[in-house]
Amino acid sequence: MMLDNFGITEENWRDAVERGKTPPDFGLSESPRYVGRAVAALAADPDRNRWNQQSVSSAQLARAYGFTDLDGSRPDIWRRLEDARSPV
Repeated sequence: MMLDNFGITEENWRDAVERGKTPPDFGLSESPRYVGRAVAALAADPDRNRWNQQSVSSAQLARAYGFTDLDGSRPDIWRRLEDARSPV
């Protein structure tokens, strides 16, 4: 729905960011497939119960399982937000 809102697709959303067709922070987003890869990694992990009672991001799971987003990146908006709130 978010991509539709800006009239872009998974294939061209990075180009739209570079052309200024989206808000600046939109480039920090992750694709729906990144989240899907997180779910698939969890489902395939025989020791997935280690994540029980935790709230984790796709980026945390990407670091643990070694997957990336479609463009090879590992977006982590939550870490960036935390860093922005931390005193210098």
